[in-house]
Amino acid sequence: MTKRAVLAYSGGLDTSVTVRWLTDQGYDVHAVVVDVGQHDDFEAARARGDIAGAVDVRVVRSADRFAEEFVAHAIKANALYEGKYALVSSLARPLIAEEVVRVAREVGADALAHGCTGKGNDQVRFEVAFGALAPEMEVIAPVREPGIPREKAIALAEEWGIPIPTVANSYSIDENLWGRTAECGPLEDPWTAPEEDAYERTAAPSERPSEPAEIVVGFECGRPVSLDGSAKPLTQLVRELDDVAGSYGYGRVDMIENRRVGIKSREVYETPAALALITAHRALEDLTLEREVGHFKPGIEQRWADLVYDGLWFSPLREALDAFVAATQESVTGDVRLRFSSGECTVVGRRSETALYDHGLATYGAGDLFDQRHAEGFIRLWGLPLKVWSERRNRV
Repeated sequence: MTKRAVLAYSGGLDTSVTVRWLTDQGYDVHAVVVDVGQHDDFEAARARGDIAGAVDVRVVRSADRFAEEFVAHAIKANALYEGKYALVSSLARPLIAEEVVRVAREVGADALAHGCTGKGNDQVRFEVAFGALAPEMEVIAPVREPGIPREKAIALAEEWGIPIPTVANSYSIDENLWGRTAECGPLEDPWTAPEEDAYERTAAPSERPSEPAEIVVGFECGRPVSLDGSAKPLTQLVRELDDVAGSYGYGRVDMIENRRVGIKSREVYETPAALALITAHRALEDLTLEREVGHFKPGIEQRWADLVYDGLWFSPLREALDAFVAATQESVTGDVRLRFSSGECTVVGRRSETALYDHGLATYGAGDLFDQRHAEGFIRLWGLPLKVWSERRNRV
């Protein structure tokens, strides 16, 4: 009886080679491409899968779900791994894993498969998710187990007649609604500056507008809902803001990243809308969150980002942290004005009906409502423990 495998399929080099490898091992391969907002040519990916030998190539449209159930959570959590990376790939992997498992159960598959190498993070994310969602199923990693290097994968694609996009010869690319990633090839030398051909969503310096532009982002309970007063679905809002921010070259991140598998890697990211929205969201939280909540939340944000990066989306701790984050967002409603210039995004205004900023208390002008007579007693009591400690130390 022929065995069936369902593959998390991107249509790129590694997963296309994986289709053929699994076919040669006697599997009927059902390839699943999940649309999470990437700018891919899905018909070309489908054609590559057919050429590689897949019995079925499915395109699952999930961009809106990705925005509402994953991106929205990341914005509320101001999620940046190591303070820089907006979790482009890691945020999409649990959704892709869910769709792969759904198809596997539908076709009665014997195994789940992915095209990840043994050095990357995605193997962890897929296999931990598969283990949580379908622990009874075998997981196959053809690129990892035989140890197929990139040069060999390119040669195999040529030998098997599988057409691969030209960019795959230089870089390993992944993208979705939330951003675009590039690694490998020329980027493996951390001393070498990225060439412009590594970028696609952000304009080169010579192509950026000379005049700044301003956009007002509206939020309701921490979720972006409008641009310049016009209500928009989150998917559309991210795409439009991505275009504007990217046209100014904003959102490029070139970082040395600590992978979950224990090595450092050089990664180049393009996340124009992601970084702009997190910048705006943080500015609105500054205006609306109570002091202790505002001071405590960044620790939760870092832990949330680490969990998602490490492939632990389907974990009770991530769910518990989401509950905390959701509770903090009840008052995070208002508008933030962003100004874009070459390579930069700056908050230049913020307003909210739930703002904790009180002009009467903050002003130094004639309308000052702050009773400064109370300051002396407050300072005496605040500094009393330190004063007592200092006196005792000096006496000793």
